[in-house]
Amino acid sequence: MSYLEHQFLIAMPGMDDPNFARGVTLLCQHNDEGALGITINRPSGITLADVLDQIGIECSGRNLDDVLVYEGGPVHPERGFVLHSGPPVWESSMRVGPGISVTTSRDILEAIAEGNGPEKFLMALGYAGWDAGQLEDEMRDNAWLNVMAKADILFDLPVDQRWTEAVESLGIQVDTLQPAGGHA
Repeated sequence: MSYLEHQFLIAMPGMDDPNFARGVTLLCQHNDEGALGITINRPSGITLADVLDQIGIECSGRNLDDVLVYEGGPVHPERGFVLHSGPPVWESSMRVGPGISVTTSRDILEAIAEGNGPEKFLMALGYAGWDAGQLEDEMRDNAWLNVMAKADILFDLPVDQRWTEAVESLGIQVDTLQPAGGHA
């Protein structure tokens, strides 16, 4: 296990890439080949009901018209990821943090549509990806802060509070955070 797995990457205030500005990204995988994360605070304007309709899954268990889908990152925006509470019991699942799993298979969407899915979930389209050493370089350049991922930030907070709460979970007051870090 890499030391950056199970972490939130928190974009520094000076991040000017619109894909990540004031972003919180759950790092799902990090190894010597690179890293993969899913941004958790960029609503797309698309609903889960829209996605299910597009892929031919009928909703019978609950109304999903108001459940927003998120922009998980700029890489492969046609690929879906479901971050969810509970164990990784679906066909293509893995645990990515305490109380957090990710699933990429259709069976979880079918279960959600039937009302039999996980208690808490967030669907994202696309992901953030880094080549080998790229994320480490960005961290050395102070583009990101990192903190252990917390399920309550991901599932329980309104989207507009996730960045602030992630920063403050480090013991840092947001109003004292400078646009870029430095080296001592």
